Amino acid sequence: MVVGRGMATIALVGLSPLLLIPSASATIHPLAGGCATHAMAPHEPSRQAPPGARWLRGYARSYCTDFLGGGLPQGWGRFRGVPHGDPSGMFDPSHVVVAGGMLSLLTMRDAANGGGWATGGVCQCGIGRTYGAYFVRSRLTGAGVDEVQMLWPVAHVWPPEIDFNETGNRVTTTAWYVHFRSSGHQIARTLRINLTRWHTWGVRWTPRLITFTVDGDVWGVVRSPSVIPHERMTLDLSQQTWCGIAPECPQRPLAMQVDWVAEFAPIH
Repeated sequence: MVVGRGMATIALVGLSPLLLIPSASATIHPLAGGCATHAMAPHEPSRQAPPGARWLRGYARSYCTDFLGGGLPQGWGRFRGVPHGDPSGMFDPSHVVVAGGMLSLLTMRDAANGGGWATGGVCQCGIGRTYGAYFVRSRLTGAGVDEVQMLWPVAHVWPPEIDFNETGNRVTTTAWYVHFRSSGHQIARTLRINLTRWHTWGVRWTPRLITFTVDGDVWGVVRSPSVIPHERMTLDLSQQTWCGIAPECPQRPLAMQVDWVAEFAPIH
């Protein structure tokens, strides 16, 4: 499945990128860019602290957030609107909640959407990079909605797209995808895993290699030069329902919970 997004004021190219607008209502907490140390791990929602500044050989930590306080960190924005290619879906900024040291994206029926399903989505819109390593510690509360952690082009022209954790409608399997070429080519691999437990999902993106990891273990590598993107991209976290179009249609309220995000830049 193609999952992406773009801003409403930009002409989009591709099969079905999402038509979204980062919300201007996102609040910023002065501590929200901070991250706990290893000693604070017992106080983390997932009982694991973000990796340290020099944890990844050849890289230095360039960004980290523990989602402290009650608002999104600086540089992040909420999605709103109907996804392009999916008239059954709706992104609502109120379905993005920061509380208890966690970011929660919520899927539930919403009176503001005529009682239909609405979901949450965010992008690290203010921080676009070419190459680097991204790690997201997260879990799901149930099955039925497509949950995606991905890199999306700053230019909002699709493809490319790197999905390093896309669940479909299950909590027992996920997949990584690399979308390339305007004709919709993609490569992918699935993984059987319990998504209701906390896991650290990672992608390391270099000019010659894309490496996918979960809890520090490699579960996929892409080496083809024609597949690897070479443009600035942002980190996006989102949910999407495809009711009446695809199996991703929830039966009850669901959430993607994110404990922290850590990013690393190569040391030159």
